[in-house]
This record gives sequence, structure tokens and C-alpha cells, in this order.
Amino acid sequence: MDPVLSSVRLTVREAVHTLSSSEDGGRIFSTLGSLKRYLGETENPALPGEQEEFARVHFSAFLRCLVGKLSPDWLELLPNGQLEELWASFFLKGPADQAFLVLMEAIEGAARPSFRLMKMARLLARFLREGRMATVMEGQCWQQTELAFPLLQEALLTKVVGLPDCLGNCLQRENLAEFFPQNYFPLLGEEVVRVLQAVVDSLRGGLDCSVSFVSQVLGKACVHGRKKEILGVLVPRLTVLTQGSCLWQRVCWRLVERVPDRAMEAVLTGLVETAPGPEVLSRLLGNLVMKNKKAQFVMTQKLLFLQYGYTTPVLQSLLGYLAMDSQRRLLLVQALKELLETWGSSSAIRHAPLPQQRYISKAILICLAHLGDAELQDSQDELLASLMAGVKCRLDSSLPAVRRLGMIVAEVASARIHPEGPPLKFQYEEDELSCEMLALATPRPAADSPSEVGPSVTPVATETPDKETVDGGVPQAWLEGSDSELDSDDEFVPYDMSGDRELKSGKAPMYVRDCVEALTTSEDWERWEAALQALEGLVFRSPAATCEVSVELAKVLLHLEEKTSVVGFEGLRQRALVAVTVTDPARVAEYLTSQFYAVNYSLRQRMDILDVLTLAAQELSRPGRLRRAPQHGSLDPTSQPSCAAAPAWRAVVDERIRSKTRRFSKGSPRRGPAGSPNEFNLVAGYFFFPLIQRFDRPLVTFDLLGDDQLVLGRLAHTLGVLMYLAVNTTVAVPMGKALLEFVWALRFHGDAYVRRGLLSAVSSVLLSVPAERLLADLPDELLEARSWLADVAEKDPDEGCRMLAVKALLLLEKLKDKLLSLSSP
Repeated sequence: MDPVLSSVRLTVREAVHTLSSSEDGGRIFSTLGSLKRYLGETENPALPGEQEEFARVHFSAFLRCLVGKLSPDWLELLPNGQLEELWASFFLKGPADQAFLVLMEAIEGAARPSFRLMKMARLLARFLREGRMATVMEGQCWQQTELAFPLLQEALLTKVVGLPDCLGNCLQRENLAEFFPQNYFPLLGEEVVRVLQAVVDSLRGGLDCSVSFVSQVLGKACVHGRKKEILGVLVPRLTVLTQGSCLWQRVCWRLVERVPDRAMEAVLTGLVETAPGPEVLSRLLGNLVMKNKKAQFVMTQKLLFLQYGYTTPVLQSLLGYLAMDSQRRLLLVQALKELLETWGSSSAIRHAPLPQQRYISKAILICLAHLGDAELQDSQDELLASLMAGVKCRLDSSLPAVRRLGMIVAEVASARIHPEGPPLKFQYEEDELSCEMLALATPRPAADSPSEVGPSVTPVATETPDKETVDGGVPQAWLEGSDSELDSDDEFVPYDMSGDRELKSGKAPMYVRDCVEALTTSEDWERWEAALQALEGLVFRSPAATCEVSVELAKVLLHLEEKTSVVGFEGLRQRALVAVTVTDPARVAEYLTSQFYAVNYSLRQRMDILDVLTLAAQELSRPGRLRRAPQHGSLDPTSQPSCAAAPAWRAVVDERIRSKTRRFSKGSPRRGPAGSPNEFNLVAGYFFFPLIQRFDRPLVTFDLLGDDQLVLGRLAHTLGVLMYLAVNTTVAVPMGKALLEFVWALRFHGDAYVRRGLLSAVSSVLLSVPAERLLADLPDELLEARSWLADVAEKDPDEGCRMLAVKALLLLEKLKDKLLSLSSP
């Protein structure tokens, strides 16, 4: 046996025996002090071989002996905490990895609550404060050059990352602030920076080392959902350290390269989110996407197509990183091809949620901003084909937001991909989203460009105004002008002409038949315009005369085209049609619904029919309509009362009388609205059933189940509104049953706008049909609708459809509660 090893073993055995049997504080103190020479902490340290043998073979067992002796009586064997400080020094000065594992083992095995548990927890907190965690990771970096111990590394990795969870379970309400995740992981990030600094120093000194263990710690922390805390500290420090240092950049590249594949996605997403720009991301990652297939999949597929919740700056950092190196630019071109292919897919347009479509559209514009003309020309045909297919599909969509995305992307992409061809131009309303997307298409300026351009305009703004203006703020140049300028009439106050009316040479028609004649045969455009403007009022003032020509008048208005630049032509025409429909609802509604499915009508006319039917139904169902109907027309000036307002003295007298009159009781100051029958009750069937009967019969130029899905969506919304307005009517039950059959036939429609209309229709049925009749007449339909609504609320890609489905489910729950309350005794 080696005498050196035997002497160390004997010394440790005697020390353990003394600790176990002696109650003499002085003897224990001297025994522990003699063992500290094996840690190199005394004036006469032990030989290197003895220190190595003590650390490798005996240190962990000795620490467990120290943990076993920990008690209040044992620590009080010496005054002033001398024994406790000497006891703690073995954990704080010895091999850090073994001390850390023994501490975690003692905390997990201690009784709860206990003196030993709290002492070990406080010692672990001190262990962290003194930077011993960095020593733990540094030790593994040096061991990587030799034969490492996989089981030891796995145990350390689990304890290092799982420390907050372990301490939280053990200490519970007595947990210390150092072990909270929001405090521990930033500290762990600082320790990682210290370890990397030690690695850089070693490499500069010519020593070999590895960062594999640090990479595993980083990956496991990110997988556990703590990437924000640890990378929030690590990335800013590395951003500064890698600037201008190739060695630091290479260390960072190796740090990310050695992250296990199962944690690569979590680390990369955290880095992309935290890095302040593509330049920093390029310094931290290097050409990782060209070396690691998992990293390439995450950066070019998952972050672009599958995860769309990232902000625009994060997307700019990601695509800017791909554009910063000639090798990575090939991936950027390939990403643009795949993005445009997905953007132009009709299936993706129907099933992808709107936020994801916005995300992909922004990614396309950012790619176009980074790529040069030569790179785009190499793939011009492929890119242009995907773009044109996407433009067609998006312009055919019934959702305005989808159409607007198609217009914006098409304008920018066509100008970049095919600059020699005619540019695509669309008319759309500019809002915050469109301005943001157009700004993304412009390449970001260089970092030093603002400083070169900005100061050029500042001298103009800093000039003093003393020489330019005189008292009163009048420009001096005006006062120095010629006499002709002084004689101008600019100082005169102009007349107020806001109330003036344009003089008409013709006279407005006085009868409804005159309006019909003027709109159909008159060549006098002023008379034509006057007839259109006066028609609504004449219809309401002459209902009997209107009923005689109601269908003819509705036909004229439906086919009426704008022949002059009359202001608000569409509104005048629509209001006149609504007035005619309200005046003679049965006949006009029957005519309009028959024309909805007739041939040789444009989609605009068919949607006008739906709008008119909806507005007319709202007017007919409004309480007190007959008393207020004449207000729609324009009053004749001769019908105004002679005294428009009471004199001022009468108001004074009335106020004095009111103030001096004593009243013992005071009634209600105004009457509530008087009840009146719902006029829509008698004609609801004329509005509803003809619209719902022929939706599945295609015509030559009109196919609701085919390409005309925009009109189908409007039809579904219109039927839902008519159902809602038919509340408490006798025809509500058959209307509800027919509407549910209509919904059930189209419930799996691919267009989101149509599905929204169907879901609104279901809510209208639940609100309009009495609960008892629903349960008695439509039980099977309700059960089927409930399962469908639950499926839509959970799985539908459109957010609006999910919200409408949830609202309909809430209405079903209220209906069930109401029926249960009625049935209970």
C-alpha cells in the first residue's frame, strides 16, 4: 500500500472518530484545523498528492460526517461561532462540485422543518453569494480534457438547474430569496459569464478546455422555461465582450454549438428574442445554421412558419442574421421561396389564422428588403408564379384584412421581383399596419447614416426670429412691400356662405309618379338629381301613391346608375329603396328576394338587395315607427310655423312663475314610449324564406357554393339579422328551424367570413326563439349545434369564429339554466 495514501486515510479516519465520540470543543477544533492542510488553507499545506487523494477519495465522506454532527449543542461547544465558521469553511473552500452535491443531498434528506435544514439552506445561499457555482462549472470545463465522469456531470447538471424547484419544495414557506427563480437564474447567468471569462483566459494562456458542460446548463435552463431570466443577463454581457474580440466570438459559437439538440430550439428562440439586432446575433451564433441541421430547421422553418407570436423586431433580427453572410444568404433566398409559396397557398389562406398571415407577409417584405436584384432575378419565374397565385387567392377572400395583405405584398413584391414589368397598384385604406409593412420593405440604413444627414437641417430651426418678424408677429417683408400690396382687400372679413344653397333652375317633383318618370325618361340632369333627392320624403308622405307603383319604383332604383356627380348617390338610392320596402313590405320584399337569385345581376346589386332587406326589417321592427316616419322626408319651407321660438321675455316670465309656484307632488316629467305591435311580424316570411330556399342552386353567373363566397357570407349575416328581428313573432320557430338546417349544411365551409355569419345566425336563433319552443321543436338541432360549437371554439383557426362560438355556447348555457329553473318545483 502506498504510504502517502495510507497516511491520508488514517488521518481522515482518526478525525471522523474524534468528531463522532468527542464532546471537547478544543479537540474538535484542532482536529478540523489539521484537516484543512489538505485543502491548502494553512501555512504548511499538505503535499499535492495528499491533497489530490483527500479531494478525490475522502472529501465527500468527510462532509457527510460534518453534516451528521450539525446540531445546536455541537456548534455551541466553542463560543463566538468559531466552530460553525470552521465547519462551513470546508464547504466553501474545498472542491466545489462535491461540496455542492453534499449540500443538496443534505437539504433533500433533512427533516422539515428543522435546525439542520435551515442551516444547510443558509450555507447554500452563502455558497452562491461567494461565486462557488462558477467554480463548480469551471471544474467541469477542465475535466472535459480528460476522461470525464458522465454520471457526476448529469447529477451536477440536474442539481444546478433544478435548484430553485428543489429548495422551494424543501423549504416551502421558509424559502430564501436567493433561491427564487427570478433571482437564481440571473445569478446563474452571471456565473456563466465568469466561467467563459476563465475559459478565454485559459485559451490565451495556451491551455485546453471545453464549454460543453456550460452549454448543457444553458440548454437545460432554457428548456425549463427560464431563458428570459438567464439570457437577459448573459446576452447583454456577451454583446459587449464579443465586440471586437474574435476569441470571444469563437467561444460563443462553440457555446451554442455544443448545446444538445433537444435544447437547441429553446436556446435559439431565446437568443433571437433577446439579441438587440442581427449584428449581435451574428456575433453570437456565427454560421451555426450551416453546421447544425437542427439549428437550420429552427431558424428557417419553425420560427418563420410554425411560431408566429414574435414581434417585428425579432423577425427583423432573424432574417437580418441570415442576410449578413454570403453562405447564409442562400438560406434567405430559399426561405423567401417557401414563404411566398405558403403565402400563395389557397389552403393556407383558408385555414391559417390572420395573425400568422400577417407574420408571413412581414417576413416576405423583410426578405425582399435584404435581397439584391441579382439574387431575385435568379429565381424570378418561381417567385413570380407564387406571388400571382397568392394575389388571386387573397383578392378572392371575403375578409378585408386578407385582401389588404394581398394588395400590400403584391405591390412591393412585384416591383422588386419583376421591375421591368407594369407595376401592380391597388386602392386600400392606409392604417398603422399598412404603414408598418411598407416601412419593412425599405432596407434599414447604415448605422452612421443618421449622423451624416440629420445635422444639415438644424441651422434653419435655430435661427432667431427677431429679424424676420416685428411686433404683433407680422412678417417684416409685408411691411416693406409696395403700395399696391398695402391697398389689397385682404383685411376685409369674408361673408359667411356656409348656409347658402345652390340655385336650381328646375323644380323638385311633387309626386312619386313624377319621380319615377324623371328617373327613367328625363334627360334633364338637374331634374333627375332633384327627383332622387326628394324621393325618400315623398314616399313617406304619400304611402298610398307609393303602394301603387312600389314594385316598379323598386325595380327602377335597383337598376339605377349614377349619371351625374351627385353627392352621396349610393346613400340616396339605398334610403329610397328602404323607404319603398317599408311602405309596401310584402310586395317589394317578394320582388327583391326573387331578383336576388335572378340572372344578369352583379354581385354589388345582390349585396345591395341584402342590405336593403336588413335595413327595412330594422325599420319595421322599431317601436313607434309610424309616429316618427314622416321625419325621414324633407319638410317644405312653407310648412314651418310662423313663430319659430318664443320671445326672450316669455322665457323669463315662465321661469319666475315656476320658481314661485309650490307643488305638493310632481309627476313623471315625460312619458315612456308607448307600446306598439312589431310590424315585421306580418311580413317576416316574405323577407326570410325566399332568401334561404335557393342558396344551393347555382346559376350561370352566380354560384353561392362556389366562387361567390363573399355574397354567401353576407347572406348568412342577413339571415341572422332577420332571425333576430323576428323575436316574439309567430313565425320565429319555423324560421329558426330553417336557419339551423342552413347552418348545418354549411358548417364546414372553408371561408372564415361565411363561418362567422353561420355562428351569428346560431346566436340569433337562441335569442329569438322562446326557450320552451326550442326544447320542444328543435332538441336534436340543439344537441348537434352544441357539439359543433364546442369544436369550433377549440379548433377553428379564425379568432373571430372562436369568439362567436364561445358566445353561442354561453347562450346555450343560459338557456339550459333557464329551463332547469322553470322545471324545478
